[in-house]
Order: sequence, then C-alpha cells, then structure tokens
Amino acid sequence: MSSVLTDLFPHPIVQAPMAGGVSVPQLAAAVSEAGGLGFLAAGYKTADGMYQEIKQLRGLTGRPFGVNLFLAQPETADPAAVGVYAHQLAGEASWYETELGDPDGGRDDGYDAKLAVLLDNPVPVVSFHFGVPAREVLEALRRAGTYTLVTATTAEEARAVERAGADAVIAQGVEAGGHQGTHRDVPEADGSGIGLLSLVAQVRESVGIPVVAAGGIMRGAQIAAVLAAGAAAAQLGTAFLATPESGAHPLHKQALTNPLFVRTELTRAFSGRPARGLVNRFLREHGPYAPPAYPDVHHLTAPLRKAAAAAGDAQGLALWAGQGHRMARELPAGQLVEVLAAELACARTALSAGGTR
Repeated sequence: MSSVLTDLFPHPIVQAPMAGGVSVPQLAAAVSEAGGLGFLAAGYKTADGMYQEIKQLRGLTGRPFGVNLFLAQPETADPAAVGVYAHQLAGEASWYETELGDPDGGRDDGYDAKLAVLLDNPVPVVSFHFGVPAREVLEALRRAGTYTLVTATTAEEARAVERAGADAVIAQGVEAGGHQGTHRDVPEADGSGIGLLSLVAQVRESVGIPVVAAGGIMRGAQIAAVLAAGAAAAQLGTAFLATPESGAHPLHKQALTNPLFVRTELTRAFSGRPARGLVNRFLREHGPYAPPAYPDVHHLTAPLRKAAAAAGDAQGLALWAGQGHRMARELPAGQLVEVLAAELACARTALSAGGTR
C-alpha cells in the first residue's frame, strides 16, 4: 500500500459510498473511527446537503474520510424511448397512487457546485463515479490537499484514470452492487463485465498508481485475496449496508439475507444505467424494457421507489446488492471493520505459512 494511503487509514478497508441515503455520516464515522476509510455519497444530494453532511461527519470523527461525486452525464438518451418506458410504468404509478417523475430532472447532479464546496472546504479524499474528471479538477483537488480516486471497470478505463492524474483507481468488478461505474454507457457491452480478481490483475499490470478493489467482497479472506492480486485496499459496500448505522431502508437490509431474494442481476429498470440489485418484481417486469437513459429513468422512477418504501413493499424498491449479499452480517459498522481486519490477519498468516483454512 502506498504510504499516503497507509497514513489515511490503518486497515486496507474502504466503505463504499452508497448513494440514495445509505452512506450517512454515522456510518462513515464509525468506519473511520475503527481504522477504515468511511465515505459519504454526494450523489443525488444538493451541494448544501453534501456540505451539511460533511459538517456533521466532522463533528463525529477527526479521522480521514471521503466524499464521492457523480460526474455530469452527456445527452445520449432517446426521449421517445423514455416516453415508451413511462407509458409502460403507468400501471406502477396507478398501483402506488403516485405520479411518475420528470425525466428531465437534471443531468449534472450539481457537479460544479459540489466541486466548489470541496475546493473551498477540502476533505481528505474525493472519489468519482461514471467517468473521469478533467485533469484541472484533479490538480485543483491535489493542491487543496485532497487525495483522489476514480472508478474504472476495465484496464482501458484505468489507464484513462491514470492519464488524467488521479492518485488511485478503484477497480470495480462486475460482482459489485449498485451502479457499474463505466465511463461510457454502451448498451452493447451489457453483461460483459469483468470479474474482480481478473480485473485487479489486469489493472495492476496497466497502471502505476495504487488500486482499490471493489465488488462482492464480504470477508477478510477476500480482502487478502485482492491484496495478493495487487490491490492496495478493498472497498466494501453491501457488507456495510446491513449495519445499524447504514441509512438503508429496513426492507433493504432484511432483503439481503431473505430467502425470498435468491440472486442479483444487472438491470436498467430503476435508473437507465446498469446496476446490480436483488431480483424482485419490479426488476423482473421492467428490466427487459428499460432504455439506456440515465439519469432520465432515475428521475422517472424516483416517486415509484419512494411510494414503494412508504408502502413497505420491497418488490418495488431498488434493492442494490453485490453478489455476496447472503454473507451480510448485522454487526455495528465499527465492529465489522474489526472483524474484517482480524479475518484478514488470519488469512495472511495462513498464506504466509502456506496453509489453508
């Protein structure tokens, strides 16, 4: 692990930034206090909302933490296709007694305003999803004393991250829950994602910057595996989703280990971009017809998801989860970091001794 990363967090454990209200200050603080790197998710928040959460988090911990930003998305959606999908969702709106959202609800997620806040009030780490920020942005953050990471899903994307000047790359395997952080949304590539261990090896041989491995990691032994493959640290999302500090809806937490939800699948049903979630009724019925239109579809389905949550209907929620979801443990976040660190130490001891568990 690079000395900079080592100085930031003692354990090579990063709590993934999960947008939509999951990565709240309490969760990030608990992870950072335990020696991992806690993260806030600025996605879908206003710049002021992000700033208020940063202030709250700083009141809970003096240890380093990160903030994740979504990059602005290009105008690639076909309005006609979005209109057809809206027509298909009319029955859902009627069922939940709500209106569909406005698909033209904005494409930039307040990116420039959030960057301005982070440059005026620097945080230790900033990561980016859905593309590569401009070199000037990364340089400005570096001058402010902020360490930068950018998600990549292929070796080619990782090279683009390095060329732009990021300090590290997050190699996101296809096993990961939530949105795939592809730099361009290419429908023809759906289903062609790379598994994490293969991806880490490819990225490690392609770039000279540190690699953080993300995707399906739920145990310390898996962290040992990605470290052995060349990663500097591991990023875990679903593992922290079930913790009491997580802001996930109780139905979402329960669904991770509910026998009713037996598998995950990449879908465009809820947002228009490939994202891995537990297979429920909404995903099954609408996934095959959802157009490649992010964030248009996200805005369109937002009232449906809110109404489903209010109705206590897990079959209408976006139950984002990685492939390791059945291994989720309902432990406090700080305790989970300690358990993962202990498991990692045991796995490393076994590896160095040449033995197996």
